[in-house]
Amino acid sequence: MKKSIILLSIFCLAYLYGDAQEMATQAPNGFDSLRNNISHGRIDTIRYQSGTVGTIRKALVYTPPGYSKKKKYPVLYLLHGIGGDEKEWLNGGSPQIILDNLYAEGQLVPMIVIMPNGRAMKDDRATGNIMAPDKVQAFATFEQDLLQDLIPFVEKQFPVFTDRENRAIAGLSMGGGQSLNFGLAHPDRFAWVGSFSAAPNTKMPELLVPDPALIKKQLKLLWISCGNDDNLISISKRMHDYLYENEVPHIYYLEPGGHDFKVWKNGLYMFSKFLFKPVSPTVFQHYTVAGSPAATNVRNARFPQVLPDNRVVFRLKAPQAKQVQVDLGRKYELSKDTGGYWIATTDSISEGFHYYSLLIDGVAVADPASETFYGMGRMAAGIEIPFSGGAYYAIKDVAHGDVRMKRYFSLVTNTWRRCFVYTPPGYDTSTSRRYPVLYLLHGGGEDERGWSTQGKTDLILDNLIAAQQAEQMLVVMMDGNVSTGGFNEMALRAFENELVNVVVPFVDKNYRTITNAAHRALAGLSMGGIQTLYAGVNHTDLFAYLGVFSSGWFGGQQPVAEQQYAYMQKSSGKINTDLKQFWIAMGGKEDIAYNNCQQMLKRFDEAGVKYKYSEYPGGHTWPVWRNNLYKFSQLLFR
Repeated sequence: MKKSIILLSIFCLAYLYGDAQEMATQAPNGFDSLRNNISHGRIDTIRYQSGTVGTIRKALVYTPPGYSKKKKYPVLYLLHGIGGDEKEWLNGGSPQIILDNLYAEGQLVPMIVIMPNGRAMKDDRATGNIMAPDKVQAFATFEQDLLQDLIPFVEKQFPVFTDRENRAIAGLSMGGGQSLNFGLAHPDRFAWVGSFSAAPNTKMPELLVPDPALIKKQLKLLWISCGNDDNLISISKRMHDYLYENEVPHIYYLEPGGHDFKVWKNGLYMFSKFLFKPVSPTVFQHYTVAGSPAATNVRNARFPQVLPDNRVVFRLKAPQAKQVQVDLGRKYELSKDTGGYWIATTDSISEGFHYYSLLIDGVAVADPASETFYGMGRMAAGIEIPFSGGAYYAIKDVAHGDVRMKRYFSLVTNTWRRCFVYTPPGYDTSTSRRYPVLYLLHGGGEDERGWSTQGKTDLILDNLIAAQQAEQMLVVMMDGNVSTGGFNEMALRAFENELVNVVVPFVDKNYRTITNAAHRALAGLSMGGIQTLYAGVNHTDLFAYLGVFSSGWFGGQQPVAEQQYAYMQKSSGKINTDLKQFWIAMGGKEDIAYNNCQQMLKRFDEAGVKYKYSEYPGGHTWPVWRNNLYKFSQLLFR
């Protein structure tokens, strides 16, 4: 429950003010229409001397209705995009109308709004090639112009508060990137930061927020919004993902729309209502936001979309179908609209990767809008659900290894087979170095692709190695489907033969490995866990580390299990001496292998076999196994 509360409060904040009136979830009709029966603010042009640029520069200033030099006001600096100048907001966004209407409704703290030219160069007009390097650089130069020239001028010429809590910065597109770059770099100058459809000038999140605790402490509001059809949405999402992982409170507001003033005007409307008021991370549930396309969607596919509370919106066009369902562990009925689209929204889905199928008139098919993965014994769609603890398998700016596909001929199966091999960063350049090896096994209904695609093995190892939390190692992901016999002794012996007599020698011959048990590990999930329990325990002279994820012998149900227990009883001393780690993990009581595992552990205890046990709640699923790999790999070869 605590994790869910944190998750929701980080995804979306809402703010209480005045008499606790609820904030609207989006701008109402007419919010940007001129009303003649209300008081109006004023737009003027100001000129200031810029020491940064070496010339006199122009900006627009909006002063609110009833403006008086005898009062002091907070200030919002509102920035334009790459193709505009100080007049872009005025010409395309009607900010004075939006703000006048909000004042008339009593929803806005009176403030001064400065709309500068964010292109800090002598010829600062949006003419010629607006993407020319000098013009792009001028948007970065504006940081000094803003801090050293414009803000001091405004504070000298207007009756404004000069503390950070009464200063905000926001912008659209290029200006949205500037707002994040400048606001997050200077939380001592800005307590309110808003970005509408941030452009690629936005710096990487790790550079903008190197100290998440400081931003949490100093910012009153960090707002990030974007249209869900905007081609630049990945910039905003990248920022949101980093903030979410580091538990920095912020609003990530997606709405239907593209890269245009419809979205930006709504952003200004929403953002400005929060400014310069007491804030509280409550009533987030009142926000209606569009979903973000799942990371597992094929290119340009808008659906499925993941909502901030991890509900998933599915939409499929199948005008001739009579019934459409989504099977995501639980079946959801889709409803057909008049355009032939079938639509449904699921309950909140747990973290990480999940297989799913579309059921069209009872036939299970892979969603054409999703990447497909070999699982459940066939190609199936999959969906990735983000969560705050997913940083350990996120793509980061670290050195990356490679996943290589290698073919080999197996004398066990008399066929060509393949495996995938992760080589750590620097493998190809450190030609004199030899490496330990982890042999990593998939589950039933999957194959050698599972750990590299569904499991994100390379990213987990890349990040651990970069953080010096794991040794550099090779990871061999082989196909455990050697026989059709399931878990009987013949099938397990066939796998053992393939592993010990084919795969390990092949890897030792083709890669720079350290060829002793102390530098060799074996681990697997589910079916791969049983294979580890059989082949690994039988060959502690080859593997000094064993990892068993979501698995266990079927206590007393199969002769091979009893044979293995008898062997372990007789050989417990050797097993305990040979193994540096015998690590067993389960996905909590909801894991379908949980009871079998508990029975197995009792038998281990009776036999005197030493092991370490761990649980990560989540059931019999890839989120659990990713976490298992993350923890187990840190124990290896130390």
